[in-house]
Amino acid sequence: MSEHTQEQQAGLRITAITCVKNEGPFLLEWIAYNRLIGVTDFLFYSNDCTDGTDRMLDALQARGIVQHLPNPAEGRNYQMEALKHAAHQEVVRQADWVWIADVDEFLNIHTGDHTIPALIATCGDPQAISPTFQFFANDGVEAFEDRPVIAQFHRSHNPDIWCGETAIEVKTLIRKDFPLKFYGAHRPFFRDGLPAGRQPRWTDGAGREVQTKFKLAANKRRIRKFPAAGARIHATLNHYALRSLDSYLVKNDRGDVNREHRAFDDTYWRERNDPAYEDRSIQRMLPALEAEIARLRAEPEIDALHLDSVALHRARRDALLQMPEYQQMRSDLKAAPTLPPQEEALLRELGLWEDAA
Repeated sequence: MSEHTQEQQAGLRITAITCVKNEGPFLLEWIAYNRLIGVTDFLFYSNDCTDGTDRMLDALQARGIVQHLPNPAEGRNYQMEALKHAAHQEVVRQADWVWIADVDEFLNIHTGDHTIPALIATCGDPQAISPTFQFFANDGVEAFEDRPVIAQFHRSHNPDIWCGETAIEVKTLIRKDFPLKFYGAHRPFFRDGLPAGRQPRWTDGAGREVQTKFKLAANKRRIRKFPAAGARIHATLNHYALRSLDSYLVKNDRGDVNREHRAFDDTYWRERNDPAYEDRSIQRMLPALEAEIARLRAEPEIDALHLDSVALHRARRDALLQMPEYQQMRSDLKAAPTLPPQEEALLRELGLWEDAA
């Protein structure tokens, strides 16, 4: 890469879009981490927060660190309605690249200086890059701790196989000249009828062209995923969907930002709590991350709002654990096998489950 190209990449404006509900204790880590990897602007949509998430975002907005809007959704599909709204916001329209991700997702870049511009350059400056998920297990962590999530969880499924599936979901970085029809939570969709020569250049996290059927959304079963083997050379998307058992109970209570009152049942937990593989690569970022979090918390109001969110998170956990159904849920999740249900079913079919249990 030439010095001129390096300068161009370093000056990129990269906007992250995310939807949140009761993510207060985790906001500063996610913002700090994304700033370290090159995100310059943030557009947050929040709805129905009870843990101070909205107050924290308002305070950060007052300091020019993020933009915060109420979720415009009138129906139940909060994320898709927010993304439709986001496409018309100046912070998105003026961006060189857009990154759509959740607060429990961390883009782990393995190339260059571990930034998004380095990833873009290594992949050949395509119009879209889709890194593959890696789901990080709870791995027996029960108590919520107010310290970086990426420091606490370092075990996952085999990166190329999740629950027996070799095709794993992705999320996507999108360049400003992508011929956009609309943003999806996992991937963009481009305008209908584009001839092959005008279709976007689109790579996986290894810089390889994505499969044509994925690009065209031609396979309904794989609209947001493709085979993971070999796709992580330059980047992986670390997904900490479970975090601690404490935080998972609170997450279950709040539902999620996509579908109102959605419950996270035993299957969701077990599918993501496979500790077969160890991966600490993202922890290379910890010293810089901790310094950036400390810099944000040096503002007394920000620090106070963070501590308030932490207290409210713990208070909600305590309230939930007064309820018999949550006491039972906690007990059941602690006792649940760490094999995904699909693997358990296969072992049962082979007559081997008794040995594994």
